[in-house]
Amino acid sequence: MGQQEQVATSLADTVGEEIGASLTAVDAELARRYPGDPGTRQPVHTVYVPGDTFTSGTIRSWGDQALKALDEHAPDAASFAAVLGIPDELAAPVHDRVRAKLEREPVEDLRIDFEDGYGSRPDAEEDETAARTARLVAEAYANGTAAPYMGIRMKCMEAAVRDRGIRTTDIFLTGLMRAGGLPDGLVLTLPKVTYPEQVTAFARLLEAFEQTHGLPAGRIGFEIQIETSQSILAADGTAAVARMIDAARGRATGLHYGTFDYSACVGVSAAYQASDHPAADHAKAVMQVAAAGTGVRVCDGSTNVLPVGPTHRVHEAWRLHHGLTRRALTRAYYQGWDMHPGHLPTRYAAVYTFYREGLEQAAARLAAYAARTGGDVMDEPATAKALGGYLLRGIDCGALDTAEVARLTGLTRADLDAFAAPGSR
Repeated sequence: MGQQEQVATSLADTVGEEIGASLTAVDAELARRYPGDPGTRQPVHTVYVPGDTFTSGTIRSWGDQALKALDEHAPDAASFAAVLGIPDELAAPVHDRVRAKLEREPVEDLRIDFEDGYGSRPDAEEDETAARTARLVAEAYANGTAAPYMGIRMKCMEAAVRDRGIRTTDIFLTGLMRAGGLPDGLVLTLPKVTYPEQVTAFARLLEAFEQTHGLPAGRIGFEIQIETSQSILAADGTAAVARMIDAARGRATGLHYGTFDYSACVGVSAAYQASDHPAADHAKAVMQVAAAGTGVRVCDGSTNVLPVGPTHRVHEAWRLHHGLTRRALTRAYYQGWDMHPGHLPTRYAAVYTFYREGLEQAAARLAAYAARTGGDVMDEPATAKALGGYLLRGIDCGALDTAEVARLTGLTRADLDAFAAPGSR
């Protein structure tokens, strides 16, 4: 035993107390604005279906169509892997998991559209469609056929369609309440936001609905769809998207990039409108920084190249979609929009390959960190948090199994949740 060091200080206790008092407001502001990720499951995609085509069989139909496309254009693991460039050692496990996913849970998040995909209809027709949608969504949650997340995209808060958007939202939410209440997986998407005041207005609408029905304040959240240049850079040069998060008054759950509206807004020619265009990368990077730490999640856009037609055309579209999805994942955009059943095989293939190819390394690094045994990488608490989040995302979407992660890490699901939680160490 060495000689015990003497500990001496020079400052009076009042110094620390005064500093703490001076930062009380900052502490509260940090806690309010940057609570961290909510720790809930984030779907890997949002499937987009026009309101007039949505039925009780839509989700199962998408799964069946996706399976049919696999059977027709890549009937086994080897052929599917060859099309997409999946490593040989992952070909079978990825293929098997994709098929199982399409059979069990083909859609993770369904957005029933009353905006661009639905268009302008007579008020009586949209009223009826909104009421029918509410009934079908409620029935799906009641009978176990719902996607984990479901909801609508209403028309925006611009003057020309504002009243229609408000009415459709009211009809849909009222229908759910009359059918038994709002489901836990309810999601609303507010499109074409240009000014933070439009976000505040929608938050006020939801607040009024909650008060009318005696719901807890803040019960209904919503996603903000970023489709205009003004939502990224305001006229005064500020990042409007950051102000929009605050304008939602704690209700914002996501920022969803709108590939084609945004591209057109900044003048990108139709042939080059894609989620990997430099203009798209800039917008999503601003969204990502604005949302970091707030608990609001960023979602990538979609591709309009559909996997239809002869096999060589389907393969071309699959490779494009698979590549865009992989690209998004490496940039920490863990969710994107899918527009066609044929996109489901490549969505899940890209996601499952991403998590399975990194499983052993991530598990080993987190296990070493947890055991304080070290290794060939010096990980810090922030990296351990990212490793825990990576494994949890893989489990939630079906790429990984809880048992195999536990075997490789020696950690339980609760342990992973603790590592991924805000402020974890």
